[in-house]
Amino acid sequence: MSIQLISTETDYDAALAEIDSLMGAAWGTPESDRLEVLVTLVERYEAERWNIDAPDRCQALNAS
Repeated sequence: MSIQLISTETDYDAALAEIDSLMGAAWGTPESDRLEVLVTLVERYEAERWNIDAPDRCQALNAS
């Protein structure tokens, strides 16, 4: 299971493509384990790359 951190858009795109190919893997198989690890890495990359802060409570109330 050779998996590396996602640090570039190329890595990200490759991980998404592999996730797509693994969707539907039977639970408890090496494929589902790989899927779970890749999803975790993608979530981490997205959180770091496109972090969206929660709005200030007062701003959120005034916007409605």
